[in-house]
Amino acid sequence: MNMTPHQIRLRLPRPGFTLDVDLALPARGITVLFGTSGSGKTTVLRCVAGLEQAAQAHIHINGQVWQDDAEGITLPAWRRPVGYVFQEASLFDHLDVRANLAYAQKRARRGAGQGESLLALENAIALLGLEPLLHRRTQALSGGERQRVAIARALATQPELLLLDEPLASLDPARRQDILPWLERLRDELHIPMLYVTHAMEEVTRLADTLVVLEQGQVRASGPTARVLAQVDGPVRVGEDAAALLDGHVLAIDTTWHLALIAFDGGSVWISDPGLPQGHRVRLRVLARDVSIATQPPGYTSIQNVLPCVVVTIAPDTHPSQAVVQLSCGATPLLARVTQRAVDTLGLSVGQSVWAQVKALALVGS
Repeated sequence: MNMTPHQIRLRLPRPGFTLDVDLALPARGITVLFGTSGSGKTTVLRCVAGLEQAAQAHIHINGQVWQDDAEGITLPAWRRPVGYVFQEASLFDHLDVRANLAYAQKRARRGAGQGESLLALENAIALLGLEPLLHRRTQALSGGERQRVAIARALATQPELLLLDEPLASLDPARRQDILPWLERLRDELHIPMLYVTHAMEEVTRLADTLVVLEQGQVRASGPTARVLAQVDGPVRVGEDAAALLDGHVLAIDTTWHLALIAFDGGSVWISDPGLPQGHRVRLRVLARDVSIATQPPGYTSIQNVLPCVVVTIAPDTHPSQAVVQLSCGATPLLARVTQRAVDTLGLSVGQSVWAQVKALALVGS
């Protein structure tokens, strides 16, 4: 497998701003382009797919140059091995699901044999749980089912890059909850990189391996999702609050108290037992407002999750009475929102060893 990061550099004047991005896309997993409407997210996808031409571009995917203006190289859209999933699943309503997928199979990348192409189609069907739907007309599908078919259709073309442009935006909340686990499965099991556009924080916290924050065509922040979210002066908030992510796995189950112990790189925490087996990967969100700081090991407290940490940064919050403290719990960053008075009273300083008391955690991905 090619583990070299893929390169996407684009510059394109737009009304009101200039899109200017330089991205290193991991060899697998989901890179989320996050930002408000009009920040340039979809334009990036269209330029990568060849549907729109950047004024200056270097697009290097899987050892192939798709576009390099300095070298005079530009592959047309039809020669770029991408799968593109739009907000609306544009399926052929006069065909059933299998026929829709078979049509996409005919567009499989050049050089693929018939057996390889069929295997890609069958893998897509299995990966997205479409077996029960194959003989149904697409008009009879729910919005979430239609999007699963649209994703499978994109995968059936055997792309080297999967582009997803707000695939959940047209779905109601219930249907979004239906399809999110399937997207998590794609992230965990596919061996191709994905570029995923959204302005929904839930999709960021559940799906993103890498997070790129765009504002007016510029990259405000970029890197592993947990690191970007934990920046004390970062541009991303969960609602009105800052948050950190813990990626871990189920280490043990306490059947007496109905709790699960989640191990992560830096410690372990207890959560209510979600019914997952030992070893199962999970992702937890910790809001800064749910973390307090002690300078001595706390005792006789109802808070079950107390983690030894080191103070990394202390920064002012949006209100002058508040501060956001970035903590390092091993290799995992945490954020704590405390008062400026508490910072002064405790004598908090960068490099100081402290204990983070985590009052609440939310399971956001599994």
